[in-house]
Amino acid sequence: MKKIWLLAGTLVGLGILLFILRSSKHSVLMSAVVPKETQSPEPIIQYEEKTLAQGVVRSLLIPSHSRFLVTPALSAHVNTVEEFAHKHRTIAIINGGFFDPINQKTTSVVVLQGKLVADPKRNERLVNNPDLKPYLGKILNRTEFRRYLCEESIRYDIVLHRELTPTGCQLIDALGGGPMILPELTLVQEGFLDNVNRRDALGSTQPNARTAAGITHDGSVILVMVSQKPNAGSGMSLPELANFMKTLGVEKAMNLDGGSSSSLYYKGKSFYGKVDEQGYPIKRSVKSVLLVQELDSEQ
Repeated sequence: MKKIWLLAGTLVGLGILLFILRSSKHSVLMSAVVPKETQSPEPIIQYEEKTLAQGVVRSLLIPSHSRFLVTPALSAHVNTVEEFAHKHRTIAIINGGFFDPINQKTTSVVVLQGKLVADPKRNERLVNNPDLKPYLGKILNRTEFRRYLCEESIRYDIVLHRELTPTGCQLIDALGGGPMILPELTLVQEGFLDNVNRRDALGSTQPNARTAAGITHDGSVILVMVSQKPNAGSGMSLPELANFMKTLGVEKAMNLDGGSSSSLYYKGKSFYGKVDEQGYPIKRSVKSVLLVQELDSEQ
């Protein structure tokens, strides 16, 4: 009888142990499966449109460490943002650097896949212009938007053209513009503002349609276009644009070609910044742009 009771106790103990092991295994499996609704959502592009007293501001936030890529594109001849969109598989486009509308040659640097593909030095109307000779050194060293590959990570920055590439990084793309508007507004250095002689080559202190690129503290990119309202005198000055971009959390920012060049394409719709005397948007072709593409769509 004693042996029977011992055997029964052993069997009961084994049953309890198996139950505990099964329950423990089930708990481990359950803890390894995160419910879909609790997983972190994949970063997406955030589009925002604000109507202010000065005009309509449209902005795109492209999150860092997302599947989206911001890279320049260049056309042999000037194109509208719609024409750039037809050529490239892209979600969004914003107009880019400066160019000469007469000879359609760039006055801003463009680097693609590590190669200099647009060089202001090759624009004879720029380098041979006697009126620009005092400013030429600075024109050739203006602020640019850069994309680096640092080990396996993509990183964006806004620096002067002659700024060295950080150690451990490779310069992939760059798009010139200027002046820098954050953290410092370089109107005198890059905008050639001369208050003494009342010279403002870019009209930087006057309201106008504007385009800018910025970077936040976490490395996200913000693209901004300011459209005029259908009345004279609307738009933003560059100091006003700098203050507005601060409200978006931008720490580094640069001006891109503005006025009639200001244009934005997003998900099949195009917006233009400058308006004519009747209040209708001016549709202008440009030389270079910034594209927003999905990584697996990069060409």
